[in-house]
Amino acid sequence: MRQLWWKILSILILSYVLIAGILSPVPAREILNETIRNLYFHVPMWFTMIILFFASAVYAIKYLRSNKIQHDIISSTLASTGIFFSVLGMLTGMEWAQYTWGAAWSNDPKQLGTALSMLSYFAYLVLRGGIKDEDKRAKISAVYNIFIFALMIPLIFILPRMVDSLHPGNGGNPAFSKYDLDSQMRLVFYPAVIGWILLGFWMASLFARVRLISQVEQEPDFDFMNH
Repeated sequence: MRQLWWKILSILILSYVLIAGILSPVPAREILNETIRNLYFHVPMWFTMIILFFASAVYAIKYLRSNKIQHDIISSTLASTGIFFSVLGMLTGMEWAQYTWGAAWSNDPKQLGTALSMLSYFAYLVLRGGIKDEDKRAKISAVYNIFIFALMIPLIFILPRMVDSLHPGNGGNPAFSKYDLDSQMRLVFYPAVIGWILLGFWMASLFARVRLISQVEQEPDFDFMNH
């Protein structure tokens, strides 16, 4: 039960978010109108992506310090799951932009920064797939993982704030919390962030477990306790 409670919590929270996100009242804002409901999905996807990438970088550091292959497997799995959520975040964002900005892609600084970050992580997957030696793959990809996470911070959080941007909270625009995120929406938005993050770690843990089991099958002498 100790391992199940947060998974059950994730299901309950996301069930609540899906129902409340569709049926609960939202403020009638110019241009945004009913599309503001996407806040419960689009923004939490980015939060989940960033947390998963951060955890992946942490395990990359752990691998470089310990040389335990388990840490490399967990790190790469967290990164892959983060990429999945980045795609969901980009798709929901483009859909939102189509209805509010008039085009799915407008070369907005935050769009460009996010796209560059995503390409960097896609390159991470290509890098891992192109190196056959397990130890060399783990070490090189761990260093690259740490580097691209450090690069992502200015691309997403710093540079868009320094130039004109359509995104709320960037380029002089007020953030959602200052004019749109009323008390009713907060009751859905904050649980949504928690629920999607829990789901992301749940997915990553399942994929990592499968890969660890596969590692044992490929190497019968592989010892979980020492990795």
